Amino acid sequence: MSNLPTFIQVIILLAVVITVFNIIIFVHELGHFWAAKWRGLQIDRFQIWFGKPIWKKEVNGVQYGLGWIPAGGFVALPQMAPMEALEGGEKPAKALPAITPLDKIIVAFAGPLFSMLLALLSAVVVWKVGKPKDFIPNQEIGYVEKDSPAAKAGMLPGDKITAVNGQPVNGFAGSLNSISERIILSRGDKITFTVERPGQSAPLELVSGFETGDSTWLQRLLKGQRGELREVGIDTAGPLIVESVSKDSPAADVGLAKGDRLLSIDGIKLYSRAQFAMHLKDKEWKTVKLSVQSASGETREVEVTPEKPLQPADSNPMVGIAWDGSHEVDVRIVHPGPIEQVKDSLHMMWVTITSVIAKDSSIGVDHLSGPVGIAKMQYQLLQTDDGWRRILAFMVLFNVNLAVLNMMPFPVLDGGHITLALLEKISGRPVKAKALEILQTACALLLISLMLFVTTKDIGDNFGGGSRKNQEIVFPAN
Repeated sequence: MSNLPTFIQVIILLAVVITVFNIIIFVHELGHFWAAKWRGLQIDRFQIWFGKPIWKKEVNGVQYGLGWIPAGGFVALPQMAPMEALEGGEKPAKALPAITPLDKIIVAFAGPLFSMLLALLSAVVVWKVGKPKDFIPNQEIGYVEKDSPAAKAGMLPGDKITAVNGQPVNGFAGSLNSISERIILSRGDKITFTVERPGQSAPLELVSGFETGDSTWLQRLLKGQRGELREVGIDTAGPLIVESVSKDSPAADVGLAKGDRLLSIDGIKLYSRAQFAMHLKDKEWKTVKLSVQSASGETREVEVTPEKPLQPADSNPMVGIAWDGSHEVDVRIVHPGPIEQVKDSLHMMWVTITSVIAKDSSIGVDHLSGPVGIAKMQYQLLQTDDGWRRILAFMVLFNVNLAVLNMMPFPVLDGGHITLALLEKISGRPVKAKALEILQTACALLLISLMLFVTTKDIGDNFGGGSRKNQEIVFPAN
């Protein structure tokens, strides 16, 4: 695809995103459709997306269509629940035969069942072809921001974090058990780090605060920003290996070349690129002494003076090094079993939901994503290496989420239909049609309002409202 013009690539990627999204919705609604056929229910419409249809066609008495609100889909089953206000249909001219609570339960349950079956099918494919696992296995701190909560807690470059709030960690980022994710998911006012420090015989317990920004909810609402996620001001350690040097740059002048590794600066051991950049700034861009190890293992010392580049005009002085970052992130193709993938997806979902509803968490509803955010995520996945594998893994996660969320016992969701059917079975009579229509419509409008709210955050991300700390939650699998 790299040989195609950019605009054609964009069109193809967008077509893939739309296709994937609609396959997910179609399969879910197909479950309702087939179950309704099996149980002999009247089917008025089968529509992808909500609202008045922008395209429709009637086949064998069923109207198939595409709505204008990109927020799901539905099968219009007037014997299940009255939803004409939302689905845009008309009430039947005459009363339809009543159906049993068992019919309602089977038809409602079929949608989540088909979503879970699609998740399992996708998981089988992922098991066979594999998926990329991006992981930073290093637990060593490479940089501590000045005056940050981590600095105030006494953390230092070179410290190795072994646990966060008493829970062992297995790397810096890339799993729910990594340092970054543990910080984001932490609760309460403090975060306790268990640290191993060179020269110390026993681990240290360092208690840190955290940063979440000082903007108000109103400011974030007006700017379309998400609430900031917790940070303590640390970054991972990693080798400073030269990938290339700019022509006629200070680095080129002193003989730095591809494969060279920077060991120290002004006698201070280097742990990360952020530490290197901050030292140059603290020295006010004056000459520094570097200890350099060549690719052959020979060590030498050089003195380099940063220079301001011609472009862009507002740049800080630089030395002209492009770094090799391939040694920091461990990218492997893994082949987890289908059940393991589903369990991981359920675990991630549980973590997200419990974090959103917790009062002492920095994660809120505004960190979730709507249709725009989900589409953007798929588009970005497709642009990465092994993007097609990542999309397959995304299909597992999304379909598991769709199945479980739809089983929640709220009106308009499948779980709400099942709950009402069970109440009907117990009481011996259905809920009054008018009251049910009002309840269903109100809950549907609340759900659409929630989607519109999180969509404003998705759009805000695209127009500069987002940052590394203002982002939607996309937790990786363990």
